[in-house]
Amino acid sequence: MTSFQQTLGEEEGIAEELAESQRAISIAEFFEKNKQMLGFDSEARALVTAVKEAVDNALDATEEARIRPNISVEIAESGDYYRLAVEDNGPGITKEQIPKIFGKLLYGSRFHAREQSRGQQGIGISAAVLYSQLTSGKPAKVTSRTKGSGTVMEFELVIDTDDNEPEIREERELTPGESDLGDTHGTRIELEMAANMRARQQLHDYIKHTAVVNPHATISFSEPNDEFVAKADYDADLPEETEEIRPHPHGVELGNVLKMLKATDSHSVSGFLQTEFTRVGRKTADNIVDAFRDRHYGREMAWSLPDDDAVVAAVTEAVNNKPSEAVGAFADQVVTALDDRAADGRVAHHQVAAAVEAAAGAVEADAQFGSTVRENVVEGVWTAITGYGVTSADEETDDAARIRDDVRAHADAATSVQKDDAVVVAFADRLAAKFVPEGEDAEDPAVRRNRLHRDTVRDYVDRAADMTEEREDATFGDTARENIVEELWSTMVTVPDDPPKVRDLAGDRQGVGDLVAAMRKTDIIAPPTSCLSPISAELVEAGLRKEFDAEFYSAATRDAEVTAGDPFVVEAGIAYGGDIEAEGQANLLRYANRVPLVYKRGGCAITQVIQNIGWRNYNLDQPGGRGVPTGPAVIMVHVASTNVPFTSESKDAVASVPEIEDEIELAVREAARDLKSYLKKQRSMRKRQQKQNVLADILPRMATKVAEVTGRPEPNFDDALARIMNNVLVERETKENGDSQTVTVRVENNASTKESPELTDIVTAEPSNLTDGATVVEMDGEWFVKWQPEVSSGDEAVLEYTVATDASFDLSVSGVEGPKLTVTN
Repeated sequence: MTSFQQTLGEEEGIAEELAESQRAISIAEFFEKNKQMLGFDSEARALVTAVKEAVDNALDATEEARIRPNISVEIAESGDYYRLAVEDNGPGITKEQIPKIFGKLLYGSRFHAREQSRGQQGIGISAAVLYSQLTSGKPAKVTSRTKGSGTVMEFELVIDTDDNEPEIREERELTPGESDLGDTHGTRIELEMAANMRARQQLHDYIKHTAVVNPHATISFSEPNDEFVAKADYDADLPEETEEIRPHPHGVELGNVLKMLKATDSHSVSGFLQTEFTRVGRKTADNIVDAFRDRHYGREMAWSLPDDDAVVAAVTEAVNNKPSEAVGAFADQVVTALDDRAADGRVAHHQVAAAVEAAAGAVEADAQFGSTVRENVVEGVWTAITGYGVTSADEETDDAARIRDDVRAHADAATSVQKDDAVVVAFADRLAAKFVPEGEDAEDPAVRRNRLHRDTVRDYVDRAADMTEEREDATFGDTARENIVEELWSTMVTVPDDPPKVRDLAGDRQGVGDLVAAMRKTDIIAPPTSCLSPISAELVEAGLRKEFDAEFYSAATRDAEVTAGDPFVVEAGIAYGGDIEAEGQANLLRYANRVPLVYKRGGCAITQVIQNIGWRNYNLDQPGGRGVPTGPAVIMVHVASTNVPFTSESKDAVASVPEIEDEIELAVREAARDLKSYLKKQRSMRKRQQKQNVLADILPRMATKVAEVTGRPEPNFDDALARIMNNVLVERETKENGDSQTVTVRVENNASTKESPELTDIVTAEPSNLTDGATVVEMDGEWFVKWQPEVSSGDEAVLEYTVATDASFDLSVSGVEGPKLTVTN
């Protein structure tokens, strides 16, 4: 305790004085003093953050209006400051909304919407305005024209940080020709701020990486020393429109459910589930309610039925002052009703009660069996089933006799054959005793009915197992114990008790906890993806091809999953080889909702997952076995969600959420498996080529030697090389016949698998008499003979055609890797 705190009580009125000094602050005032939390912690980074926020807004606005984005980013020196201007061709902003969007923090249309968007918090662009006025003292200039409007609205504004409200310095209505806005509709924002160009590379990377995942957009970028345009791929469609959805039951948090229960108009738990959550219909709601009953009320143990005579005797003994015929009929109906409700010959207490009610109703015409009689019959039949209070002939009680037999059967079914039979019996007898109420417990209806929570069943099993281990010198591990618990729990029956009404449940934190646990346990189909706009594996690959000249591309898009009630999709892509820089670590591209993440790479879940993957298994170098792999590779990961969990308000890194991390790893591994196959094949081809080069060097020498020794011409070794290497051999022969010649192209498959080479023979004269399956196309005085046979291993295919004797040929073959192909003319 400080000396100041120690004297607080000594001076009269000090508490009141301190209370008077307390006041609330606005969110704008808070971020004015904590601008680093929003990504404005240095002049270099501030410029990148401002560009990012403005471009994100522009992309969202144009896509929501179904307009192909055309965005201009201009950075210029302005005295001691830099001027940033970002303009889009979006739908424009109404006069009333401009001051609020740009001059009020935490104002936006997307925060409560459960659908994917780049901006969610309503902080980004207004934070850039706040930083601008803080460092330069100049207002932001916003110009906007809505579609179809004949006027342009122009505002100069700042944020009143005391109240977090816009303060308009200038407001003008202009004609289209008087404003800087270039298109027929759209928005332009201009900011002057303290900044520098030390993060030039990050700026360029942001624009280029944005183009990778937004191939439908054109982004023009200019700064004092450079300018470029990331042009749109007009084959790339706009992202699909998203739809707002309700939360998914999996992953929703207890506090949110408490809040939803208090706000809902539903009266029943089933109705609440169906109206407030997505993917919950009547059947799913019933399954959740059953799971809730199991946790909230427990289940009832089901015991095997005794023989019919025992049931009849129990009913007869419990009924007094009724005609014997009516009692007999009633007893027979009870036997029938019990059989109808028994599963595997076992019933629980509430099923006995339901059977007695049904039997009483069936014989109601012959006699009346009132509530007291029925209660007595239920207890009598339950005693016959469980053996409670049954006394043997020698007057020694044997309450657990029937229960013991059932528990022995359960224990035998759940334990392994390695367990000694005597040990299992000893354990089962001790466990059976736990189900027999003693003393005051025998008066507790829930105990007498064996209504138990799963935790209680586990306690029973643990106690019986501990005693058996102590007295029988045996071992019951966690797996054995859990197997027995599962065996018992699976034979117990969900109770029919109605769940609490919503108004009662809303005030019961423990009950809501049971409901949340039930929702998470119940199988529910994945959330609809209409609220998300993933890029798609095809466009991920197309974006990588557009920006990186590589030799291999692969991409993967995972199915939607859920975290904290919000659906998300993870996508990954890999580009390898070609012109990609080979030195140092692979280029890691991180995205969230189509936005590049430029900073805080080390603190991002995407980076951490990439570092923990064993890339050597995918034929990439990874010094030390951990970290981002090295080599000529680009690894791209995109997280699309209705609520991306960022590590901070600056939205630079994805938080470490287990469900998202798992999906990132699965998506990256899926893309990496294709890379592994490609690199393995390339390595095999290199070895094959090396072997072929050696043979190609040796065989001519051998042919020369053979010719010298035999005195004969040198033999043709091309066929031999193809057969030694198990190659596909393509060779041409010609045979003259007067003014024409017959051309024969033979394909011999020495490989172990079926091959389908694509042959194109370019001929300078028109061919005729082509083999079936071949086609010919004339182009600029040349004829292209095309043929694609399927040749099984060890077989050959022959193409023949007739052509003039003075014709020349140029044969090309594709569809077979170079090292596996031998062509001779």
